[in-house]
Amino acid sequence: MTTAQNHKLYDVIIAGAGPVGLFLACELALAKCSVLILEKADDVNSPLKARPFGIRGLSSLSIESLHRRGMYDDLELHKTFKNPHQHAGEGAQRQVGHFAGIPLLAGNIDQSQWKHRLPSSTEPSLMSEMRELENIFTCRAKALGVEIGFGLPITGFEQIGDFVTVQSADQTFCSKWLVGCDGSRSVVRKLGGFEFAGTEPEFTGYTTMVDIADPEKLKPGRNVTGRGMYLQSQPGYVTIQDFDSGAFHNSGQDITLEHVQSVLRRISDTDVTITALRAATTWTDRARQATTYRNGRVFLAGDAAHIHSPLGGQGLNLGLGDAMNLGWKLAATIHHKAPEGLLDTYFAERYPLGMQVLDWSRAQVEVMKPNASARALNAIMRDLANTRDGATYFASRVWGIYTHYDLGNCHPLSGYSVSNFEFEDGTTIGELMHDGRGVLLDFNGDESLGKLAAEYGDQLKYVSGPAKDQLGLSVLLIRPDGIIAWANVGNTNINELKASANRWFIS
Repeated sequence: MTTAQNHKLYDVIIAGAGPVGLFLACELALAKCSVLILEKADDVNSPLKARPFGIRGLSSLSIESLHRRGMYDDLELHKTFKNPHQHAGEGAQRQVGHFAGIPLLAGNIDQSQWKHRLPSSTEPSLMSEMRELENIFTCRAKALGVEIGFGLPITGFEQIGDFVTVQSADQTFCSKWLVGCDGSRSVVRKLGGFEFAGTEPEFTGYTTMVDIADPEKLKPGRNVTGRGMYLQSQPGYVTIQDFDSGAFHNSGQDITLEHVQSVLRRISDTDVTITALRAATTWTDRARQATTYRNGRVFLAGDAAHIHSPLGGQGLNLGLGDAMNLGWKLAATIHHKAPEGLLDTYFAERYPLGMQVLDWSRAQVEVMKPNASARALNAIMRDLANTRDGATYFASRVWGIYTHYDLGNCHPLSGYSVSNFEFEDGTTIGELMHDGRGVLLDFNGDESLGKLAAEYGDQLKYVSGPAKDQLGLSVLLIRPDGIIAWANVGNTNINELKASANRWFIS
């Protein structure tokens, strides 16, 4: 077989054209990097990515990221989305999420506890779908010059000096960096020799679209029973959890109507009858995480770096956070504008968050197990979720409000996502970050800070002027991913500010 050599040298090759790979490509291309995405599928428009299978909840950090890159207004599904389970009821009784199937009600969530959120902040959560996100990201990526190759699975790669040679069947591509965003069965992870440590599954999950002769026999919403869990939400959309230690999912057997009906009857303790199986997929709560996200010039992001059950819908948000964190750091490195050790902060910051999400998933599984101990724990968690402090804590975790990087600075806002400050002309800080640059935000108009920002060239944008609510702050240094690197109240210590800026940018 003759090997076809693509002689173009890309800055980055990304494996996988899912939301994480596409969003990372957008970040890199926005920073003037050349990017090639290699996607193994010939067509990524799977019906499993559309409603109801592809529905995902976006967390506050994902929504803020979209807003900061000018893609928030492209989201349309959440404006019309109606889910009789997730958003049942009106006002205070409206369900806005869950923990282990335990409803979180809007009226129990005290947003006044979130001191750094402002009236101009974007929503703390909203619903989207995989297909919608991929369409938005694909349009943006192509507009920025990203090349996307479909039907090109990665079959091998080799790191040689400052380059990575990537093989896809009889074609060869070359780049300076390779990022695996190719999902839970990541070829990049396997070929790259990454260790994938974690725990084995407790259950097989089924996501199905079925016709049911007697749907009234199933209770609406999410139901934890003595044998597992089932969820009936939109007509014919049934999710099941069967605590079989993942046996069926791992068996490789076909998902038949007879099998789904048998499992559903056993879990629901009914004689419900399925007349047609329209679509079905299985999944588990296997929880694993790569012990490092980097091997030389190869990185992992998204499900390639960490997998867990979809309970709470945090997997997509965790992956988008990986992309937002890695993108600007890798671009700075490519353009020789990265301080020493900048790329190391990707793993240092993202790995602990991945570990927290895996443990959050494991905790939900324990509460949902079909045994007496779990039912007792479930009752306690249900009581907590029905209190204002409890519901607020659960929502804060699920929606990413409390997400924080330990940057070693003393100000309490350091390491958090920047508040969406609104200026007197109505412009917000999120809108001013569409170009992907860092920001030195000066509420008091100190000319010396403008001169300092100029030392960092196009890496750092100087924004000056009062905001409607400044949270008592005077100056903030904001990374390109929207994380507060340094904050100050009162007079600014220029040397301290410059030391922090030098940690993230090169003057």
